[in-house]
Amino acid sequence: MSTSATGLKAPSRPASQWTNWGQWAALVTMTVDHVTRYLLPDAWNAGWASSSIGRIAFPLFAAMVAWHGLFNTRNPRRYAWRIVVIGLFAQLPYMTMPRDGFQLNICFTLALGLVWGSWLRDTADRVSRSQGSLPLAALATAATLVAWYIIGHWVEYSHLGLLLIPAYMLAFQALNQASLQLSDRLLATLAALPVLTVAGMMNSSDMAKSFTVATTLLMLFFAAGAARFVPQVIIKMPRKLWLAWYPGHFAVIALILHWPWLMEKIA
Repeated sequence: MSTSATGLKAPSRPASQWTNWGQWAALVTMTVDHVTRYLLPDAWNAGWASSSIGRIAFPLFAAMVAWHGLFNTRNPRRYAWRIVVIGLFAQLPYMTMPRDGFQLNICFTLALGLVWGSWLRDTADRVSRSQGSLPLAALATAATLVAWYIIGHWVEYSHLGLLLIPAYMLAFQALNQASLQLSDRLLATLAALPVLTVAGMMNSSDMAKSFTVATTLLMLFFAAGAARFVPQVIIKMPRKLWLAWYPGHFAVIALILHWPWLMEKIA
């Protein structure tokens, strides 16, 4: 994950005001996706909304988690744990949604991806500074790949979802640290290819792929310097709303879906 010929450096802190806009966009697009998928009848032919607007949500959430984990927190693991807590509250109503088999919700995908990406970066940093054994690092990385293969069967967005945050972190760091030298720009461009590849593989339809890749490209532009041109958000999202929306909106959807059954049981 080295980003230059001189090895890894601690990433500088770029402007992050885009994430305040991203919070609103992520909640709106996620809610559109879930309402369309779980509540609207098929006769409405509203599946296009899930395949377009709805495909913005996950790459946007993943980008914000990767950005904060890389630039704005001293303890990515503690940040990941806070995401897991939200996921624990959301898991019960999430499990009532129509799907085949057991699956952990997106918060677990994001948290595990953040822990993995942070570990990979720290390991690469130690090796680049000759403070770690390359064979041991390679063995440990291979072990994490085995864990990735196993865990990927149990989380939302599966294996590709777990890859997205580590790939974002690689690209964000490379683009943020790249100088004007051609070699640095070429390396930064190469570092952006994995996350674009993962984003392009995440969906089946051309429409869904287009929205996912376009969202990812926008995130890469922010890391390359465009973030400093984003204005401050007009209305900042209340922290309690941000933390409660994911489990809360699933609880409301579950209540609407199962209301006749609940009324029958109560009666």
